[in-house]
Amino acid sequence: MTTYIVFLRGINVGGHKKFPKANQFEILSNLNFQNPQVYLQTGNWLFQAEESKEVLEKKLLKAIEERQGWQVPILLKTTDEIVEILNDCPFSEEEKRQSYFMLLFETPSEEKIKAIEAISFEGEKFAITQDCIYLFSSVGYGNSKLNSNFFESKLKVHATTRNFNTMFKLIDLAKFN
Repeated sequence: MTTYIVFLRGINVGGHKKFPKANQFEILSNLNFQNPQVYLQTGNWLFQAEESKEVLEKKLLKAIEERQGWQVPILLKTTDEIVEILNDCPFSEEEKRQSYFMLLFETPSEEKIKAIEAISFEGEKFAITQDCIYLFSSVGYGNSKLNSNFFESKLKVHATTRNFNTMFKLIDLAKFN
């Protein structure tokens, strides 16, 4: 049985796509996943299942649309994939703990990555991999010029962003002890 962490993009943000935590949990329970959990209201789900990512994604998308009446992008990762993303963070341990992780729905092209590599803003730095953009901003994410909107528009990809604490907590919750 594989442990999955699912990230929903753009729910309960600014009053858009309201999706109460109870409704989120209801979906996971109705799909009979093992050890379902919802962390925070921002779309962080954990469960165990035997199906493939592709099968699970279809089930989840269908269940969300039936329950909520709209579609939302979702990203499924295994616990090992999230651990690897955290371990691959190129920043110092201190910076890593204050970093943001933009999880990518698709891999950006090398051409687009090269086009933005030279962009810099004081107190901000980033690194791009095939599945994550790591961002450290000494001014905080809310004041950062290098935010999800910036990267999505420049790289022509979709992303969902979580801070270090959320990522670390999801790994901890995924232990199911």
